[in-house]
Amino acid sequence: MKEARFYEKLGKNEVQCNACEWHCKIREGGSGICGVRQNQDGILNLIVYGKAADAYPDWIEKKKLAHFMPGEYAFSIGTVGCNFRCDFCLNWKTSQFSKIVKEKLMQEGRSGELGTTISDYGYDLPPEDVIDFCKKKDLKIVAFTYNEPTVFVEYALDIAKLAKESGIKCVFVTNGYMSKQVLPELAAGMSAISFDLKSFSDDFYKRLCGGRLQPVLRNIEYFVKNNVWIEITTLIIPGENDSDEELRKIAEFIAGLSKNIPWHISRFSPDYKLQDKAQTSAERLYSAFDIGKKAGLKYIYFGNLWDSDKTSTLCPNCGKLLIHRDVYNVDIKKDFDLGGKCKSCGEKIAGVWK
Repeated sequence: MKEARFYEKLGKNEVQCNACEWHCKIREGGSGICGVRQNQDGILNLIVYGKAADAYPDWIEKKKLAHFMPGEYAFSIGTVGCNFRCDFCLNWKTSQFSKIVKEKLMQEGRSGELGTTISDYGYDLPPEDVIDFCKKKDLKIVAFTYNEPTVFVEYALDIAKLAKESGIKCVFVTNGYMSKQVLPELAAGMSAISFDLKSFSDDFYKRLCGGRLQPVLRNIEYFVKNNVWIEITTLIIPGENDSDEELRKIAEFIAGLSKNIPWHISRFSPDYKLQDKAQTSAERLYSAFDIGKKAGLKYIYFGNLWDSDKTSTLCPNCGKLLIHRDVYNVDIKKDFDLGGKCKSCGEKIAGVWK
């Protein structure tokens, strides 16, 4: 547990959290929407600071980053808690854990016990230990992932500061709902950000995620303008965000920022509360791929549907195979210069390669 940085005191022991776009006003003994930022005696504490619910080396490609140090392992860290409540969440047992516990304790009239309950959930993993582990295992990347890292942003930034001093890069895998106050520090601390752009419909965000679209678009634009490498993922859900019109809007939004931004289009399978939807068809993903190409996007990748032509990196100019991916096996071809060029035609391939 540690005092949060992104908050202000409002008087009468009430505080306003400023980590994400909710800007929760929290009375003494209460917590924000995420369930892990709690007001204790007028001080906002991050009760999962140094408490990792998940922590292990994982492929960087699993973070939906195809143009960032391909083939490397990233020490991947997540806590409990999230500022969204997505009905289709794959990691709901950790991301929604704090809300489930919070509801239970409130029903029992014991909401003040929330901090003790949750802070016991996870590994003791202070920032110094993260860096020591990376050095011991020769890991070059730390990834903040599994649940929404904005809810533990102080923990992530403290790790990022030590990582930078040790030549280790950090990446943020996010729903994009962070506040304006957080953006400059994330831009300084993160080498790449993997965004979920879940839909181009505000109604979708309100109904299925418990959020809004506009702050996500604003934040994506911010990091592009501030030269932080980003990639964008859309989980395509039948009947919800899979119309040609909506996919075209997403693709055109990305292309309007930069045609070099990779777009990951991922196959939905029923999970959590969204069990009544069918799995996304292969045909719909191929159609989305074509929509993205028509919008001018140079790099489009499939997720949860393995087609090596759609998971590998090809030169957008001459079509030469540069990086072959078979599930998470990565083969960097001799025609690719890790300085970021296709050796066959000289085309610059955008990304962070080494």
